Formats: sequence, structure tokens, C-alpha cells
Amino acid sequence: MKIVLQRVTSASVRVDGESCGAIDTGYLLLFGAGHGDNEEHCRRLADKILNLRIFSDENGKINLSLTDVGGSLLVVPQFTLYADCRKGNRPNFIQAAKPEEAEKLYEYFVDYCRSKGFRTETGRFGADMKVEIHNDGPFTLVLEQE
Repeated sequence: MKIVLQRVTSASVRVDGESCGAIDTGYLLLFGAGHGDNEEHCRRLADKILNLRIFSDENGKINLSLTDVGGSLLVVPQFTLYADCRKGNRPNFIQAAKPEEAEKLYEYFVDYCRSKGFRTETGRFGADMKVEIHNDGPFTLVLEQE
């Protein structure tokens, strides 16, 4: 499982010109599932993300969590995180989970974050999405669960 986390002041996603998810302060998460990923991987990665302390405190130190700042999540499915570009000029997506399995894991991850009390907005699995991001910092992390 791979997640690209971007700390944002706001982010939104549109499908066919209609908004399907939007947040203010929080994290935009690009979510990719690979072969062999499971619900335990989702829980471990979600717990790590929900407890990260990457917001600045009153002294400018990166010390506050999503809870501390009242932040939200926007989780966008992104199978292209598993692109292999080592050979040729066309990405290979063989390591990405099959769409049916990836969608189940995506939904599980979102539901798990919600069950922990976090406002969690979503993109739309399999759709052509337009994502607007207002990076804060910018502060971007790549997290993997193997």
C-alpha cells in the first residue's frame, strides 16, 4: 500500500464538473493498493497518518497532529502510484491491485478513518477526477505499508 500525503489548507475533487469531496485544513491522501495488501495494512497506515505530528505549533515547531488542528481528510484513489517506469516509455501497472480488490481496500481505509472520528471526504473510485490542492508548506510525505 502506498499513500502520498499532502498537508493542505484546502483541497477538493470534482467528477464531471461536480464536487464530490472538499476539505479545508488537513491532509489530501492519494491512496494506492498493491498485490498482497489487506485490511491490517489499511489500519496500520491509517493509524500512522492520523497520529502524525506535522502541523506547526505556536512556536513554529512541527508538533501538532490532525486532531490538534481539527483537520480533515480527502482520500483520492490513485492506482498510478504503482506505475513502474523503469523499462520503456509506457508505465506498467502490474503491481497495482486488481480494481475490485483495490476498491474494497480503499473503502475500508475511508471507513476506518471515519470510525476514528475524522471527517473524511473522498474521490470516486475509477472516475476521471480533477483534484485541486492548496499545499501547506508544501509538506508532502510518501508512506508505504508492506
